[in-house]
Amino acid sequence: MRTKILWIEGRRADSPPFIPGLRRKGYAIETVSTGKAALTRIPALDPDLVVLNAASMRTSGKRICQSIREQDSKLPVVVIASPDHPLNDDGCANVILNLPFTLRKLVNRIIPLLPANDEDLIKVGPIKLDVERNQVRCANKEARLTPRMVGLLKILMKHAGEVVEREDLFRRVWNTEYTVDTRTLDVHISWLRQAIEEDPRNPRFLKTIRGVGYRLDV
Repeated sequence: MRTKILWIEGRRADSPPFIPGLRRKGYAIETVSTGKAALTRIPALDPDLVVLNAASMRTSGKRICQSIREQDSKLPVVVIASPDHPLNDDGCANVILNLPFTLRKLVNRIIPLLPANDEDLIKVGPIKLDVERNQVRCANKEARLTPRMVGLLKILMKHAGEVVEREDLFRRVWNTEYTVDTRTLDVHISWLRQAIEEDPRNPRFLKTIRGVGYRLDV
């Protein structure tokens, strides 16, 4: 299912045209020109996210943002602000982006606010890996991962309780048959422990099996 974004944009917008770029990336965007129209549309559209381009309205957007919060406290809100009308971080918006910024930055700030698709979420024991967002959560810890860290953890989670040989891990994640020097694997395992372990020096989950490889115990 495509991500639905309700976009509030002033009629005389002179800010960068983000909407076409987001649509090319697959987002379904519906636009309204006032906060009142947004409040009317939210119940029927049930958007995943609201983007308030306050800069296009030449206001801080605080009143509209607060009204959205009063109507739906769980709906993520991104506010695009201008230096002329700054919005203080008082909790009404999940993200405040001050112009100028790029489309890539906007997408990077939107993604963590969106609900994860079931096919992108892998859960084993207390470990939850969001493959799409490169994020892992374990107990009270949450961290961003590099793509190779995601690849390593994904394999270990799918083989939880089993020993995965070092050479096999290296071959599959680094996509190479050269497995003579796998020291970079040890570095990435260390980073994974920093992400999921309460005490990385005494790992509870990600165990080293000397002379063989690694095992994820959950």
